[in-house]
Amino acid sequence: MKNRLIYLAVLLSLFFSNALASFNVKAKTAILQDYLSGKILYEKEPHMSIYPASMTKIMTSIIAFDLIKKGDLSLDDKFIISEKAWRLSTSGYSSMFIMVGDEVSVENLLKGIIVASGNDACIALAEGIAGSEEEFAIIMTSMAKEIGMENTNFSNSSGINDPDNYSTVKDILIMSDYLIRNFPDYYEYFKELEFTWDRTGGDPITQGNRNPLLYKNIGADGIKTGYLAVEKYSLASSLNRNGRRLIAVGSGFDTKKTRSKESLKLLTYGLTNFDTIEIAKKNTNFSVLNVWLGKSTNVDVHLKEDIYKTIPKAKKKYLKSIINYTGPIAAPIIKDQVLAKLKIYYKNELLSEHNLHASSEVKKVNIISRILRSINYLIWGDV
Repeated sequence: MKNRLIYLAVLLSLFFSNALASFNVKAKTAILQDYLSGKILYEKEPHMSIYPASMTKIMTSIIAFDLIKKGDLSLDDKFIISEKAWRLSTSGYSSMFIMVGDEVSVENLLKGIIVASGNDACIALAEGIAGSEEEFAIIMTSMAKEIGMENTNFSNSSGINDPDNYSTVKDILIMSDYLIRNFPDYYEYFKELEFTWDRTGGDPITQGNRNPLLYKNIGADGIKTGYLAVEKYSLASSLNRNGRRLIAVGSGFDTKKTRSKESLKLLTYGLTNFDTIEIAKKNTNFSVLNVWLGKSTNVDVHLKEDIYKTIPKAKKKYLKSIINYTGPIAAPIIKDQVLAKLKIYYKNELLSEHNLHASSEVKKVNIISRILRSINYLIWGDV
């Protein structure tokens, strides 16, 4: 009976391994990441060069958010709409439908970009911030390099077809992660289902968000669709389910329907096949280490970063953490001093190691106490 159970366990293991290996998304290029751990759960040609189309608008928004965060721009600031910006609202492109000479607030322009995917709003924002769209594109590319987007160049603020406006799904993922991590309050705009522009000289225009996943009950809260005839359909998407976030990017979907279906399949794959485990929270006491000849006999230690690990579903028993240090640790100890290493293993494979820091200082005892403790140790072996 025992042998039959072992045989069944092996068969199930092989089944799930083969299922993971055979998973495929109908796109030219795609990638899926667990946000908390940073682990890539799926990738298909992640470094293939693509035209990012309206996913470009993620970076346009980031530049504005960054200036607002620094205090150099306000949501209430208003920019005057140029003829160049207005012309994009009359040429069949995705538009907010702003008019020449309008004074439009930064907040309305951002909603016009994020929700309505307005190319006209992109140019208006770019010109208001940098003086020209060309100068703004230089800022965009500089920011892209700064955050690790190594294979990206931006030549405009909207993603309108231009051979010099290119990226990869890996870089779009990096950009999306940066957006969510650094601007959580402003990221809320990306899940708004509609935006109404109370335009000058006409009836208000209400447009719905173009992200199809927002209308499904899966916890999706962003990010941005894209379409160019040469690239076909693309989508950077994210969902937050029970405190766990996944980010997916795909490009080269044949149809709108395929884009929605395959992006949902990609996110569902991450939810159903993997678990994300919290190992430690930064600046929170993680463990206690013994101290030698200190005014305290122990010291709390913490990590300087959040630690999460993503592993195959129902495999938590194979994940273990080991604290590696030579102890007891001799006083004095300085606050934040590195005292030990936390090593994290999965099936005996070292996944990562992290410094453990002293949470407080520990002063050395006086000379008489040191002598007495040393004698006690020699006789009893007690620290």
